[in-house]
Amino acid sequence: MTGIQTAVTLHTLVMAAFMITGGKLGQMWGRKRAFAIGIVVYVTGSLVTAVAPSLPVLLIGWSALEGLGAALIMPAIVALVASNFPPSGRSRAYGMVASAGAIAVAAGPLIGGLFTTYVSWRWVFAGEVVVGLVILALARRAADTPAEPGTRLDGVGVVLSASGLGLVVFGLLRSSTWGLVQPKPGAPSWLGLSAVIWLELAGAALLLLFLSWQRRQVSRGATALLDPSLFRSAVLRSGLLAFFFQYLVQAGTFFVVPLFLSVVLGLSAVATGVRLLPLSIALLVAAVGVPKAFPHTSPRRLVRIGFVLVLAGVLSLIASLEAGAGPGIVTAPLLLAGLGLGTLASQLGAVTVSSVPDERSGEVGGIQNTVTNLGASIGTAVAGAVLISALTASFLTGIAQNPDVPKQLTDKAQVELSGGEPFISDTELKQGLDRAGITGPTADAVVDANSQARINALRSALAVLALVNLLALFFLRGIPDRQPSSDQATTP
Repeated sequence: MTGIQTAVTLHTLVMAAFMITGGKLGQMWGRKRAFAIGIVVYVTGSLVTAVAPSLPVLLIGWSALEGLGAALIMPAIVALVASNFPPSGRSRAYGMVASAGAIAVAAGPLIGGLFTTYVSWRWVFAGEVVVGLVILALARRAADTPAEPGTRLDGVGVVLSASGLGLVVFGLLRSSTWGLVQPKPGAPSWLGLSAVIWLELAGAALLLLFLSWQRRQVSRGATALLDPSLFRSAVLRSGLLAFFFQYLVQAGTFFVVPLFLSVVLGLSAVATGVRLLPLSIALLVAAVGVPKAFPHTSPRRLVRIGFVLVLAGVLSLIASLEAGAGPGIVTAPLLLAGLGLGTLASQLGAVTVSSVPDERSGEVGGIQNTVTNLGASIGTAVAGAVLISALTASFLTGIAQNPDVPKQLTDKAQVELSGGEPFISDTELKQGLDRAGITGPTADAVVDANSQARINALRSALAVLALVNLLALFFLRGIPDRQPSSDQATTP
């Protein structure tokens, strides 16, 4: 991995591994205090990153401190919304929170591209320091959910959950490089299988052990990091599954569309960010507007409509993708997907929190954010794996069927690309062919085959995301038919 890839991987790893622990610390300290401490830790990490003179310092600031800060902040946000808004107003509040995160992902390439092009990447993190301090000042106005007396941290549970989640997420993040099941050339393996599958199995085993330990703690009357009885709520289970599917499809889409814009069409980071803005705008409009326009509509119906809109957006993008297509083809599909994601964002947060008493909202926040992180990691991994597999198969088929490509070159390509063909632009491919001494009709045939293979690969990845999105519609029966109201009381 490159230094930046290592930093991004470790940041995601730390955040996902300690999210459940962050929710428990909110119970111990009080959610407002946990949020404030998380902001301070995150701002410190941003400041360290902004002035980092070397990669190890950057890893401490970005990967460790920012990851730990986020693990405290995100569960606390869920609980603070519950304590500052009545049940009837939470849909819009949670929609705003979820849309802010999705908008940040969509606007990231635009903001990052502007800073890295015209100033320096360091100013991005310096800006985070300023924003964090402003949020810290504004947070003083929020009503708190106080600490719960007698709550302690389950050390064994922390180790088991963090280790299990860490192994699962790390394996997912490395799947595109090492191979999901079959190892790629040079990748670590054991008994003929990729290290990724062993990481996933080991992580799953530790998580099962974690749940067993938590049940034992609860039965003994001891402090547990997570009460497994929460999952008895059909509403919570359905809400978490919906979150999982939403973030899987969302992350996969954010992985595929920028590849089309930046690699296939050659757009800059700034231009790519501009083309993603329709999704951000539509998402914000739906997240704010749906609860206002349909305050009494069934959450289950709205969630189904949200997934259908996302499905329509993905399918319309598949239909529009073809060789020679311009960047304008993504606008309408992203608007549809944005409206769907915004509709989901406006409902799911309130659904999960309303499934338990308010005092357990921080615990739900930790679980919810863990599930969304897993969904996003799996979505990126699945989209990447399908993309590379389809790209390689389509490219090799294309050159094998083209008489301008000698059989010797086709055979060599099949051997050298056994681990997967890189997703590169025509310019990069032409430069590589020139260095290899391949010119004329043969080079043109290879470039044409690669161009068509890229389109086929993008369609394949989006088709898998569409299938997952369709599958989500069959797991929504537990979503309630009525909006939560102020007099509604729920127990898990």
